[in-house]
Amino acid sequence: MKATIERAVLLKSLGHVQSVVERRNTIPILSNVLIEAVDGGGLKLMATDLDLQIVETVDAQVEQAGATTVSAHTLFDIARKLPEGSQVSLEAAEGKMAVNAGRARFNLSTLPRDDFPVIAEGELPTTFELPAATLRDMIDKTRFAISTEETRYYLNGIFVHVSDDDQPVMKAAATDGHRLARYTIARPDGAEGMPDVIIPRKCVAELRKMLDELDGTVEVALSDGKIRFGLGTAVMTSKLIDGTFPDYNRVIPTGNDKLLKIDPRAFEEGVDRVATIATEKTRAVKMGLDTDKITLTVTSPENGTASEEVAGAYGADGFEIGFNARYLLDILGQLHGDDIEVHLADAAAPTLIRENDKAAALYVLMPMRV
Repeated sequence: MKATIERAVLLKSLGHVQSVVERRNTIPILSNVLIEAVDGGGLKLMATDLDLQIVETVDAQVEQAGATTVSAHTLFDIARKLPEGSQVSLEAAEGKMAVNAGRARFNLSTLPRDDFPVIAEGELPTTFELPAATLRDMIDKTRFAISTEETRYYLNGIFVHVSDDDQPVMKAAATDGHRLARYTIARPDGAEGMPDVIIPRKCVAELRKMLDELDGTVEVALSDGKIRFGLGTAVMTSKLIDGTFPDYNRVIPTGNDKLLKIDPRAFEEGVDRVATIATEKTRAVKMGLDTDKITLTVTSPENGTASEEVAGAYGADGFEIGFNARYLLDILGQLHGDDIEVHLADAAAPTLIRENDKAAALYVLMPMRV
């Protein structure tokens, strides 16, 4: 194999694929990236951790077609440190790959491409397209609520499903048992009848990184076991979480009759300020609701107390309720507009937070005892 590629093109592509590769691997070949020089020009780069795989095809001058695998992180670090604007020559033969650019020379060990595992996609019967911007929003508005508890593995991702509400919709939801985030869009053409799927946390993170550089649309194809995203020059394939996502609709309150309308930025800044003295153990911020004002209080045995009043439109009976400050800030960070709706019932019931009843995003937060 022999090919020449621009350093910037190589670096960008390696940046996409190498982040899939785990730093510690018991199987040596999983530390490698597969590089294939294709007849007629072009390099194909591929990396996998057996659950997630990214393949990207980039422009390159190919003198001799062929393929090999080389340490992904090492090659990425080399590409990062090569001079800007340089042409990088990659030449593989007899278990070694020479990487040359300008006066720099590297000779890296390789492993045979035949040992490199590939995720077999099988049939992916459901296919549809989504604008990259819509997919970005869908991820940003929900992923902070993904659980990191390995024991409840079925919560370690974003649940995507279609349903017929007033009109056909697609919903993305994530929860860790303390908070729930849901985002709703119109159902894309081709998604009718799709199976309910849980997209794993790592796939969501890698996908989100690649969406930053993408305009236009993303092609999505899925079955009940795998999902594939077509992202311009790259294709990402992931196994889905094999589990049943709980019926989250049961925790979305419908009878919360106390309504607070408040500026999300003033609310967020107030919570952030009083939470400065909160410790890991006492992340609780207490909200005292009174006519048209909220008093935010944090009490920490080690650090003392903090309180701040925030203006808000509230006309129901006054009461106190506590929330985890970090969870509240995560939700407020996703809400925009001049004011938001906080629907409350009492100090023990889940609270519903949204921009308005037409908003695509909806959040539920469980209170804390304070």
